[in-house]
Amino acid sequence: MVCDTTTQDTARDTALGLAARYLEQWASAPGGEGHPGDPGIPVLAHLVADEHPAAAAAVAVWAGTAGRGPSHPALYDGGLAGTLVGLRLGAALHPPLHRAADRLRDHLATRPPAYRTRDVAFPDYDLISGPSGTLLALCAGAEPAPGLLRPLATHLALLCDGDDLPRLRAGRYDGHPLLAWMQGRINTGMGHGVAGVLAALTAALRRGPDPEAAAPLTAALGRATRWLARQAYDDDRAIRTWAGAGLDGGPPPAGSHPRQAWCYGTPGAAWALWDAADALGDEETAAWAADAFTALAGGYDEDFHLFGDTPGDLLGLCHGAAGVLVVADAFDRHARVPAAAVLKQRLVRHLLTRLPDTFDDWPPGLLSGPPGALSALLTAAHGASRAWLPCLGLR
Repeated sequence: MVCDTTTQDTARDTALGLAARYLEQWASAPGGEGHPGDPGIPVLAHLVADEHPAAAAAVAVWAGTAGRGPSHPALYDGGLAGTLVGLRLGAALHPPLHRAADRLRDHLATRPPAYRTRDVAFPDYDLISGPSGTLLALCAGAEPAPGLLRPLATHLALLCDGDDLPRLRAGRYDGHPLLAWMQGRINTGMGHGVAGVLAALTAALRRGPDPEAAAPLTAALGRATRWLARQAYDDDRAIRTWAGAGLDGGPPPAGSHPRQAWCYGTPGAAWALWDAADALGDEETAAWAADAFTALAGGYDEDFHLFGDTPGDLLGLCHGAAGVLVVADAFDRHARVPAAAVLKQRLVRHLLTRLPDTFDDWPPGLLSGPPGALSALLTAAHGASRAWLPCLGLR
């Protein structure tokens, strides 16, 4: 295990050394259980491009495998939007990749699938598998041209055309072995729910939609913001949090809410609310969301809120410490929340003392693998590029 560090420079060197070692290891034996086209390798290589020759070699190997994944447009699960992010960030090391990125960008922006607008499934709207993620991918590593985001943003705005967001009720999971709990309900989370939709709509609004699109986009963002805020409750640890799906007028879950992560719970939802409210000029809601993250930071318990059987569960971006770290960093950097800065330093130490020396038993990938955990550490703690953060609905 990595020894505890005493100086910022030593911590930076430790993180850079782990990143270089991982990239070398992956390039010598690419693949594993990850998806071809996953952006994790080029994201991490982009962050250490000026520090280690291993970065360029890893991107070259990744680019040779990137076209072998599924053809769906998702940001994750091997989708084309994730490949776009990898091409765009990898082009910092291999400029010819920009041409491939431009072609893929135009394909994703101008020819979106026929997404459902009622009785939806996750791929019809979400960040991981749907148009919210595709929109955010278009913002990673490059500023999208005016109008490029409009088709996707228009679809997402339509899904938020009612105060109770009826179009976002799941209608495809009746009898599903894993997702039956979602049937007829509205997911709240960043990965599969309204928080992710908020992040995408906020990104579109911040990039200056044309006047014709601005009014419906702003109205949709306001409705989704108010809905998500109404679903919050205080758990037994006095943490303002969110269940996996909306409350639908019923009582909140009893007890303490253990999943406090980027994907579900307070970190992702509070950030999406703060950023949306900030973009809308809604100071009251922004302050309310910042208070929610402050309460989480004060009550965050690594022994309780980090759980699972794999390194990805404990340390990764989706479920683990790295995801909470980058959200804390966003609240520290953009919202100037003092408690976020304190939690950020705690989680930096937590990761540095628990990241393994080798990654043989940890499958690759940005959301749950070593590239995400190492990228979070390099960006949040050591000022590396933030160009990849739209992949998480952050900035």
